[in-house]
Amino acid sequence: MGNIEELLESLKIAGVPLDKSIEKAFKSVKIEDFVEYSTEEFWQDKPVIFMTTKAGIVKNISAPHMIAILSHHLEIRNGLHLLLLGSKGGYIAAILDQLLGVDGIVTIIEPHNEVLEHTRDALENYKSKGIIRVLSSSSMDYFEDFEKPIDRVLITGAIREIPGFLETTLHEGAFILGPFGGMLQQRLLKREKNGEDWLDTDLGGVVFGPMDTINAERNPLEPQVLAEGLEDSLKLISEIIEIDESIYQSIEQLIVSLRELPRDIPAISEDTSEEEILEHPVMDLIMSEMEFLAPIWPILGHMISMDFITFEDSDDEDTSMAGGHEDLVP
Repeated sequence: MGNIEELLESLKIAGVPLDKSIEKAFKSVKIEDFVEYSTEEFWQDKPVIFMTTKAGIVKNISAPHMIAILSHHLEIRNGLHLLLLGSKGGYIAAILDQLLGVDGIVTIIEPHNEVLEHTRDALENYKSKGIIRVLSSSSMDYFEDFEKPIDRVLITGAIREIPGFLETTLHEGAFILGPFGGMLQQRLLKREKNGEDWLDTDLGGVVFGPMDTINAERNPLEPQVLAEGLEDSLKLISEIIEIDESIYQSIEQLIVSLRELPRDIPAISEDTSEEEILEHPVMDLIMSEMEFLAPIWPILGHMISMDFITFEDSDDEDTSMAGGHEDLVP
């Protein structure tokens, strides 16, 4: 078991915002009660694995410094109702429960059934101050039945835009905090409801996994997944290097074509035969543009994790704060 006092002191030295209430919350909640693996990484200010899904996807609780930063920017007061999209195993909900006090409510929406079950089991052994409830995604249609309006929303995974149900659910002055952007990088935004508009405060660059963990288990060569990956990669690469206009346009056209493919085409996996791969609509599209994509494909392929697909010319043979993390990009 690590030393929470030493961890908090190291976070302070690194400049992480920690007031007395956040410190007390960290001291009141045991990370060991929420994870199925070693907590050694947590004490080094790194994300810690809390479970592995049946599909083999590892799920993390964010590093302590990131949890402290999120808690700080939520501007929590006693008695608020906070909506948590993505449970992170229940640990963050417990921290927030400590901050909200006996009159506070944490409503968790967890889209992944395995993570949902893990979270419920973990929170059963946690003695909450206020109310904590863990709901599935289907509960998002019944927010009007809640006994108290939602004051804060914390989104714990990458998301491209504000979910539609929140557009009409939140009241004036309520706000959303979360990582908005693509799969490769996002901006941590505070988005405050102001009439029909949203007022954004940019709190810096971050890198989170997808909000819906089921997305992480989709085949990277599904048309929509590949289109999103290419779009995010193209944006990121073009900010770093100058891309030839014809190559840029070819990638954009490939993205459009991928999105126009039927959603029920057969999936490609590591067990798919070479003949089946070559005849697949996704591969047909990629190969049709390979003359233009070849110079930049090694970079794109690496960024979208296409580990088992390589294209060869037939004529030729981590940043840290107190410790380290995968959540924050300064």
